[in-house]
Amino acid sequence: QVQLVESGGGLVQVGGSLRLSCAASGRTLSIYTMGWFRQAPGKEREFVGSIRWRGGSTYYPDSVKGRFTISGDNAKNTVYLQMNSLKPEDTALYYCAAHSGGVIAASSSYEYWGQGTQVTVSS
Repeated sequence: QVQLVESGGGLVQVGGSLRLSCAASGRTLSIYTMGWFRQAPGKEREFVGSIRWRGGSTYYPDSVKGRFTISGDNAKNTVYLQMNSLKPEDTALYYCAAHSGGVIAASSSYEYWGQGTQVTVSS
């Protein structure tokens, strides 16, 4: 089992920045990729990026490319989501997730999920 705990959400104005953290514990050696997803009320869960747990390669969808950056600290078993130039449409509950293999942008590939942290961008 892998346990994931997100933190760092909050209220920010348009154009502002936030950094989310996701701390992993348990069987972290089984993790291949860490992903970040978000879900706004009434909308489907959306992929916002991923990082290879060992190696650090990242992948982003076009909707956040250039604004969001994922990084990791294996020594701390923590990954980060740096969000810049935030827009009202970035408002959502943000989740981190972990999987041991599969399609990185598909939520169904991820076996472990955190509880989520709320990000609200006000105009």
